[in-house]
Amino acid sequence: MSPIDSVTRANAGLSSLDTRRSVPYTQLKAPAPDQPTLARLLRSATRVPDHGRREPFRFIAIRGDALREFGERLANLHQAADPEASASALEKDRDRYRHAPLVVVAIARLGADPKIPETERLLTAGCTCFALLQAAQALGYGGCWLTGWAAYDAGVASMLGLAQDERIIGFIHLGTPCIEVPERERPDPANLLSEWAP
Repeated sequence: MSPIDSVTRANAGLSSLDTRRSVPYTQLKAPAPDQPTLARLLRSATRVPDHGRREPFRFIAIRGDALREFGERLANLHQAADPEASASALEKDRDRYRHAPLVVVAIARLGADPKIPETERLLTAGCTCFALLQAAQALGYGGCWLTGWAAYDAGVASMLGLAQDERIIGFIHLGTPCIEVPERERPDPANLLSEWAP
């Protein structure tokens, strides 16, 4: 590869990172990645740093009618936990799953491990969420990573069949963007970097 080809390739790779945007979930529509495409996205998303090769992550796809049912069940869980919950709060639970045609639930597997700290495994699982968003955008899709109360609720974990040692780390909403997401101000790396010297 010539030096020019190498620079062009590097710039293309950095550009894909520099242009990443979260698309609001309300601005995602069909089509979503189909099953073979999702499998391809996850192949890229799971190429993350993983100390000890523990693979402390797994995924659940929710599509179509299952999304509407999931939103209804969230609203029911919310109302059972808080009978005073407002109608607008319950509608927000339902509405969040009416837009994007695919939601991937990212799950961290955090059982006891004598060698690899839980924090490292949690970070590894979190990296898959970011990598999935990057991979989706590379193929022309849009996405956003959401949590909210449902990510931390035992009833939701039970509904999704999570084991005792598993945690939801994100609901990755995926689809085709309806809008061009504007750039927003980003931090200046110069303000974030310091150097240590003895």
